[in-house]
Amino acid sequence: MTAPRFVARMFTALFLLLAGVPSMAQTVLEQLLPEMDAAALVEEADGFGATHPDIPVIEVLQGGAQIGWAYVTSDFVSTTGYSGKPIHTLVAIDMDATVIGVELLKHSEPIVLIGIPDAKVRALVANYRGLDLVAEAEAGGTGHQLDIISGATVTIMVIDDSIVRAGLKVARTLQLGGLVAEEGAAGPQFELDLNAQAAENWTTLEGDGTVRRLLLDVGQINAAFAQMEDERAAQRALTEDADTTFIDMQAALVSHPAIADAILGEAEAANLNAWLDEGDHAVAIMGRGLYSFKGSGYVRGGIFDRIVLIQDDLSVRFRDRMHRRINSIAADGAPAFAEADLFKIPADSGFDPTQPFRIQLLVQRDVGAIERVFTTFDLGYQLPADYIRAVAPSPPAPAPQGAEAVIEQTEMQAQQALWKRIWAGKTVEIAVLVTMLTVLTAVFFFQTFAVRNERYFYWFRIGFLTVTLVYLGWYANAQLSVVNLMALFGSLVSGFSWQAFLLDPLTFILWFAVAAALLFWGRGAYCGWLCPFGALQELLNQIARKLRIPQWTLPWGLNERLWPLKYMIFLGLFGVSLASVEQAERLAEVEPFKTAIILNFVRAWPFVAYAAALLIAGLFVERFFCRYLCPLGAALAIPARLRMFDWLKRYKECGNPCQTCAHECPVQAIHPTGEINPNECIDCLHCQVLYQSEKKCPVVIKKMKRRAKDSAGPDLSRYVGHPNQTPPKLTQP
Repeated sequence: MTAPRFVARMFTALFLLLAGVPSMAQTVLEQLLPEMDAAALVEEADGFGATHPDIPVIEVLQGGAQIGWAYVTSDFVSTTGYSGKPIHTLVAIDMDATVIGVELLKHSEPIVLIGIPDAKVRALVANYRGLDLVAEAEAGGTGHQLDIISGATVTIMVIDDSIVRAGLKVARTLQLGGLVAEEGAAGPQFELDLNAQAAENWTTLEGDGTVRRLLLDVGQINAAFAQMEDERAAQRALTEDADTTFIDMQAALVSHPAIADAILGEAEAANLNAWLDEGDHAVAIMGRGLYSFKGSGYVRGGIFDRIVLIQDDLSVRFRDRMHRRINSIAADGAPAFAEADLFKIPADSGFDPTQPFRIQLLVQRDVGAIERVFTTFDLGYQLPADYIRAVAPSPPAPAPQGAEAVIEQTEMQAQQALWKRIWAGKTVEIAVLVTMLTVLTAVFFFQTFAVRNERYFYWFRIGFLTVTLVYLGWYANAQLSVVNLMALFGSLVSGFSWQAFLLDPLTFILWFAVAAALLFWGRGAYCGWLCPFGALQELLNQIARKLRIPQWTLPWGLNERLWPLKYMIFLGLFGVSLASVEQAERLAEVEPFKTAIILNFVRAWPFVAYAAALLIAGLFVERFFCRYLCPLGAALAIPARLRMFDWLKRYKECGNPCQTCAHECPVQAIHPTGEINPNECIDCLHCQVLYQSEKKCPVVIKKMKRRAKDSAGPDLSRYVGHPNQTPPKLTQP
């Protein structure tokens, strides 16, 4: 095999290794079937039967006879939680469309890491047994009492939404309980009439239904909580007068241009139009009173947990990237609202602006130190007839070649639309990351010039590491992990999906940059410059040095023997992942990245104590965790041996006799004999600063003295006062 082909293949393999994302080729049911236990799902069941030929559901058997169907919710709905990843819930329903079993299979939510036991969530999910999906279909998905765990509001609401919506889809497709599949209307269809005009004053907009209203007073709220089973809800009644406005919430569909002009004004309507992509819609929600429809949960988790848009089986939960504030209401006579906001409804959500929908408001009441109870109210909305028009139905599409092809094509289109929308919503973050990578690449390519001034380069590095920590780490959560690498082995078995990898643009760009950097510079480009936790360690160590905290330099022999620890940790995790990726992910907590970077130390005390201990060790031994314990650094060091260039300049005198660079290397990556260990080097370029130092490098100092002597010419002082001695003849240069 030729060298170019070898390098190309290694690059491809390396990139796939670093990608490490699960495959989308199989349904979730197929992927998780080996972990499913029929008896644990349904008490009287003794096994699973055959899968349905058209949709991802499987028979639930008792004594060889079918008693229902089982499915995983994430095969039918794409609702995600705080983590941005689906919550996989296994549900079984009988032939009457009643839920007979529910089990939370797998999730990536952080709730179990901040004080809420996983068992508590699983117990709540199990309570969905007995849910009547026929009644849910008649009530639009709100025919049941919603139980919520305080502190996990969004996660529980996502699980609830997934169970109900997926259940309705399965029941209708299989025609269980008398439900039938929804088909396209044979009569006229409707679309927005873009030529329609809207009133210019608020009173008329309210009167004709352009703006819809939900008005609740304190008396209504107290009455609603008094009817709840938990007696504490009534005991914590609000003390304001019964007719005090609890919330006056109003909404309007502003993706219609006439409504946008009337409510927002011409300039803001133009900005809204630029914000929305093709097929997107937007709803304006305004509110005043004692209660906020936004709350503060979205600031922490990025999800507005008090409101959700519901249309038939469709629900849209708004995230911070789908939100904009309204500075002022343009319509004459508009009330003074305490909060007014725009919420984007994505094109791929399936929302139909010509059909009725509702904004569901979640109202909460504290009943204990950390306990709350919840109830919901609906603001119904129907776009007035003046804004829509009938259109002839489109001709029927060609019959599909097969259900599997339809499912695969639909999933691919949805994934493509989703990642494109996510990338469009992260334009600023992507631009900042690309700028950082461009600057870092320029520094590496022109390192001789970049490190010429030691003081300037020091502050440049401190500034870059600060941006890495604050922006990449704490703001964007773009912290790579060895978990990504372990996930590779599950994905290679069933195939690789670029679509899934593209769902996280910053991670995608970072892994691509890491793959390229490994071939050019080794692991140090990421470990030394782009790793948020590495930046945190180094910045804290610099502060420690300013505070004169003593720095410990480990004896070379001990330092060399501690290096293999991180490789042993990585290989151990790799071995466990072959048997169980989930177990390996739990053991990967040896990385303190999640605690220190993703969760900002808001976690159970053992995790915080572990991360703090590593950072404290780093105050005395710079980058202690990076040097001896980091499995990600070990994993990157292995393919880094393939790097094609050696950019770090050395003199033949380095190591023999000069030891300046070896003594000053912050991570002791330079052998006493002068060689730089690429597996341990973090490319901080300090040795390149010393390479040009006129104060520290003996080779440079010697050259400077020689040049000074040559420029001064021969010493003529001994001929002064000695007329009998003739000085040597000077020749012209």
